[in-house]
Amino acid sequence: MKIGIIVAMDKELRQLQALFTDGRVLVQKCGIGKVNAALGAQRMINEFHPDVIISSGCAGGNGDDVNIQDVVVSSELCYHDVYCGTAIDNSTVYGQVQGLPARYQADPRLLSKATNAQLSTLDSQLKIIPGLIVTGDWFVDSKEKMREIIGHFPEAKAVDMESCAIAQTCYLNNVPFISFRVISDIPLRDTDASQYHNFWDTVADHSFQVTKTFVESLF
Repeated sequence: MKIGIIVAMDKELRQLQALFTDGRVLVQKCGIGKVNAALGAQRMINEFHPDVIISSGCAGGNGDDVNIQDVVVSSELCYHDVYCGTAIDNSTVYGQVQGLPARYQADPRLLSKATNAQLSTLDSQLKIIPGLIVTGDWFVDSKEKMREIIGHFPEAKAVDMESCAIAQTCYLNNVPFISFRVISDIPLRDTDASQYHNFWDTVADHSFQVTKTFVESLF
């Protein structure tokens, strides 16, 4: 089995590359945003031919049960900044690219293993939360923007800039996919993204151990 892991930023790349030295696991940086994420996923599929692709990195969190350094694993994914209207097809919903799924569902086997990853970690404080991840080309640095997003997707647990684009690419290529997102900030409890910047100053390395434990469970 070959596993591909895609991250957006150098900070995430350095932390995850240090955890994986097995040639069966390839960690690559795609860059920030949906286009970079889709191109990175397609390049990985074309060149590495992975059996599974994982998106890993950080995200803004939402919900009373979500806190900084929790890990949200995608049970489903959609876009928060896509709207195709109703002029041609009134069955297309907000967040859906017309002709494609309204939400991309995580592979059931991967999701089951992901939610059990906490049982294998040594850190009892680590919390894994399955839920909806919404993606868009917007760094959410204000409560107003987060309220707008959550107004459409009140059940969302995390907001990022890459996961759904990778999910769409994997869907089109028939590659199983799942996303792990360490919560770096809670925009509705924050001002001017200060939590996000503090996260990178204080984040414990074990925040990415969930991804490592999950990958090990696949072999």
